[in-house]
Amino acid sequence: MSTDELIARALGLIEESFIASAGPGGQNVNKVATAVQIRLDVFALRLEPQVFHRLKELAGSKMTARGEIVMTARSYRTQEQNREDARSRLGELLREAATLPARRAKSRLNRVGKTERLAGKKNRSAIKAGRGKVRFD
Repeated sequence: MSTDELIARALGLIEESFIASAGPGGQNVNKVATAVQIRLDVFALRLEPQVFHRLKELAGSKMTARGEIVMTARSYRTQEQNREDARSRLGELLREAATLPARRAKSRLNRVGKTERLAGKKNRSAIKAGRGKVRFD
């Protein structure tokens, strides 16, 4: 399944609720619930195990013990902007979890490089060994 299909399915499964928000908006903040809180049941997405573990790690405290991702957006003054912000953040989180991390290429060291590295280690060892207490015998 592609990441766009995954995000589209996730956006279809989210539950939105509007809550009172603090922050910018003046008196309007006290009257209108502009902040949005979205919940997504991760188990309903039926993710592959690797993607699920990456998502769990990336989500951190946003994921509950019951397997729900809870995001709250309250940066903007309107419900629509906060809704768009929360949805885009959720989409970005899912996109990042769905992409495989780049595999690390094992470094290869030739014989000359190995001998130079060991010589450098021996040199540092000699320098550090000479840092002891000075004794006047």
